[in-house]
Amino acid sequence: MVKVTMQSDKSPRVYTPQELVDLFPHSPLLTSYSTPWQNIKMAYMRQPAYEMPEVCTTIHNILIYTNPHSAERTIDGITMKESVAPGNIAIIPANLSHRRCWKDNLEIIAIGLEPSLFAHLLDDATVSTATELVPQFATPDPLTYQVGLSLKTVFEQTPIGSRLYAETTATMLAVHLLQYYGRRKPEFKDYTDGLPQFALRQVADYIQANLDRDLGLAELAAIAHLSPHYFARLFKRSMGLTPHQFVLRCRIERAKTLLLNGKDTIADIAQQVGFANQAHLSVHVKRLLGVTPKTIRSQGKNW
Repeated sequence: MVKVTMQSDKSPRVYTPQELVDLFPHSPLLTSYSTPWQNIKMAYMRQPAYEMPEVCTTIHNILIYTNPHSAERTIDGITMKESVAPGNIAIIPANLSHRRCWKDNLEIIAIGLEPSLFAHLLDDATVSTATELVPQFATPDPLTYQVGLSLKTVFEQTPIGSRLYAETTATMLAVHLLQYYGRRKPEFKDYTDGLPQFALRQVADYIQANLDRDLGLAELAAIAHLSPHYFARLFKRSMGLTPHQFVLRCRIERAKTLLLNGKDTIADIAQQVGFANQAHLSVHVKRLLGVTPKTIRSQGKNW
């Protein structure tokens, strides 16, 4: 890689995440910008060879590459030529200028994280003095790569109902980024126990009463009077499932009960338990129970 210091006579324009995506020649194949996700946005794109103008945004951009290509990138006045491999990521911290051109077709998962997410995480840290991320040119990061692929898959399968997974993923990813790419590594408190039983019951009851809604991580954490970061950790320690996995199981169990009652259509049941449509319900019922909703309904109580 060749490193060059560049000077700019004027500051680049500050773009919103949506405006930044609109700069590409092709629209994203998948985007979360119309969802109620908090602190995180995601776009999946395939783009031809192109040269982007110099820009900056008010969010941290995590760029996850899924195909090999050659490129040249400038971050905050520093330019490097990159030979990008699948699984490489780049980190463009908020408010830093960024320009890139690539010579081949590009396939990318772009994740935007709000700086406020990192600031709230440090409220849980025992030792930390900053939330600043260090810019990263193309570098391998297997964990972030898998996080990006999983987020894309979950959103494809359950666009409605994916919020809890996305927000839990955002918290986990932010912790990882701070620990590996932060100016200073934070230290977090460790708890050996899970949630108190009374808090666990309150959260579980709330979930059961709101299965038709796209629940958020901060919403559930507030019931237990914990930060989203620690709530996600302690909930999994108590239940052996992430909040998203637990909600998904509750939805499937409720759907099974409604299917056996035989009063509503499968499409209506899907909406009642928080799925986008009948197809999404069928995917998750088959995955968890091994049969389709139609099979459960046709076999009735013999199932």
